[in-house]
Amino acid sequence: MEKAKAHTMFCGMTELSVLDLVPVREGGTLSEAYEAAAGLARVAEEAGYKRFWVAEHHAMEGIGGAATSVVLAHIGHATSTIRIGSGGIMLPNHNPFVIAEQFGTLDALFPGRIDLGLGRAPGADGRIRQAFRKDLMKAAGDFPQDVMELAAYFSGQEDISLRPNPGFGADIEMWALGSSLYGAQLAAALGLPYAFAAHFAPDHLDDALAIYRRDFKPLERLDKPHVMVAMNVFAAEEADEAERLASSQLQSFVRLRTGSPGKLPPPVDGYRESLGPMERRIVEHVSLASAVGTPDMVREKIGDFVKRTQADEIIVAGATYEPQARETSLRLTAEALAS
Repeated sequence: MEKAKAHTMFCGMTELSVLDLVPVREGGTLSEAYEAAAGLARVAEEAGYKRFWVAEHHAMEGIGGAATSVVLAHIGHATSTIRIGSGGIMLPNHNPFVIAEQFGTLDALFPGRIDLGLGRAPGADGRIRQAFRKDLMKAAGDFPQDVMELAAYFSGQEDISLRPNPGFGADIEMWALGSSLYGAQLAAALGLPYAFAAHFAPDHLDDALAIYRRDFKPLERLDKPHVMVAMNVFAAEEADEAERLASSQLQSFVRLRTGSPGKLPPPVDGYRESLGPMERRIVEHVSLASAVGTPDMVREKIGDFVKRTQADEIIVAGATYEPQARETSLRLTAEALAS
């Protein structure tokens, strides 16, 4: 049976996508996390989501997406029509030529389905510089040139003498990612679609989108600004259950921000009410771009967010301890927002 190819639309204009961090839960294994990611991607495809992105993080026992291109190959073999990609590849960690080869390989395996979202953060704490044996500060400064180098490879620019194979002339949709004003400025200058990580860093959202749209320079590959915004979404039949499911990710955020990250913990009833002042501030901040509740509640909150941002796409994040709970959340969200 052929899987659905139509993308879920909100009010006929805003498409839905999925961001997955490949969470590794307490008491669970990496193998289980990868199996869950593949299952979630299949559900997203069947429900009509446009993209399924995996993010690069390093040295974090609760996140399994470090070898992003390998995980995407796994996701690609589990699906057939949904676009798959990085949200994102942290380019200063890598050589652009090697990334061109990796994503060129993905394009050859899954033609016409590959996105390459690029960020300039390291995806880990400062110790990663020693592990990578690389000057990441300098590499971050080279980020614009490295992005343009990748674009030249994928465009099949004729004056390139050493050509990545696979990769040269590959059909890759490149994106600039950001959680500050820098990414917006770069995306505008290079004429790239832009994705903002409001799900964990909402502070500069409105200013970044305004700068991107104001300064966007149309190019052949994209003739007008195109914005995707990430938000946390947890949908369940009952509002209390949605809040309970969201508590696993909220616990992870609090642990990360207070210096004790780990695997994804089980949900806790009444978690928000149990917090002290500092932890409550962390939760309130990360919840600024969130929709948690029943399908009707989620539809209203996402609708308000779309009106505020005028986003062309919303990419939904939100790890749950039980993989089936997130699958249900994706289905309920798609059904609630379908036009």
